[in-house]
Amino acid sequence: MVYRHGSLLLGVLWGLTLALPGGGVARAEEPPVSEARTVDVPTAAGPVEVTGEERPRFSLLPATVGVVPGLLLHGLGPLVAGDTRTATRLFLLEGTGLGLIAAGGVPLALSGASRRVIGPLYVATMTGFGLLSLSTLASLHAAVGPAIPPGLAPQRLPPLELELGYQYVADPVFEYRHFVSVGALARLSRVRLEAGARLSPDDGNLRVRLGGAFRLLGGPEAARGGADGTAVDLEAAALVHRYPTERFDLAGGELFLRGRYDMARFSPRTAGSFAEVGVGMALQRYTYEGATDDSLFEQLLYTFGYGVYLGRGGPFRGEALLYYDHRKDDFPGGLRGGSGVPGFIGLRGRVLLTERWGMSADMQVGSAWVGRLSLVYALGGGS
Repeated sequence: MVYRHGSLLLGVLWGLTLALPGGGVARAEEPPVSEARTVDVPTAAGPVEVTGEERPRFSLLPATVGVVPGLLLHGLGPLVAGDTRTATRLFLLEGTGLGLIAAGGVPLALSGASRRVIGPLYVATMTGFGLLSLSTLASLHAAVGPAIPPGLAPQRLPPLELELGYQYVADPVFEYRHFVSVGALARLSRVRLEAGARLSPDDGNLRVRLGGAFRLLGGPEAARGGADGTAVDLEAAALVHRYPTERFDLAGGELFLRGRYDMARFSPRTAGSFAEVGVGMALQRYTYEGATDDSLFEQLLYTFGYGVYLGRGGPFRGEALLYYDHRKDDFPGGLRGGSGVPGFIGLRGRVLLTERWGMSADMQVGSAWVGRLSLVYALGGGS
């Protein structure tokens, strides 16, 4: 099942790398509108000179056109600025997304979502929506990005991070509201281990997730060296969610393939940002008042998002990500309305403010509203 839906990940990553032979960092086609940047990045071992690719200068007219009407025709902003290469890539990305939505969505509607054809058509439609969304956010970033010094992917993250926080859930269906949030994250070369729990003291609702990931491509988070943030991870996790008030439990396992693409490879105008997409499958089982349902339920896992790196070296480092998640079994549930019950939209950020201390925050909107704020403590870290 994971293999069948793997084309979602491959399709989105392929769309992002359109017209990028050799996978190198793209340069703007018109040198007069750009300038080189060389900065000294402070680290624990002292200042390190980092030379970036040429960055376009900010101009008000391309930025304005990039927002309106650039939200409808992606690439207009760079085109007005004379950056035809970036404009072409954005047009291709948007066109590919719209084409896949039409190629998958129209037959789905005409066939009445027949089980005989829903698999590949659903894959095409979801891939199209992912590409179109990423193209929209990349177009906005290309419009305003030159005005802001770009962040850098952290070259080194701590081997162990612990967090403690508070989560609030506003759900019209369930009684729980307040949660204690705890978590741990360990980085061991190309392996990442994670554990997290959410407990409602009043309701007794408890969600525990244990997982790990292996980095297939890209530099390890604990020591990227000179690599950017581009990577592909294979993830696996086990999940248990207890609903004492409602008298049922959920348990399952999942396998997930996640890819990240550093957008500096796409264009200097989108340097400091990244696109992320992942696909997988979950198998789950419900238990009601001590009676186990023998049926295993499948759930397609699919997510895509666009983020920015925070910090340019030294102890301050992290990232923020705006994303869509197709799963329905988490606290936000699925957005109401829409064919096929969409998942939820989220915004999350994680940043280390010093060598030891940092913060993590999430906001998610589905059928419920979820907000979480946590304090992060790092062990054994260096910048």
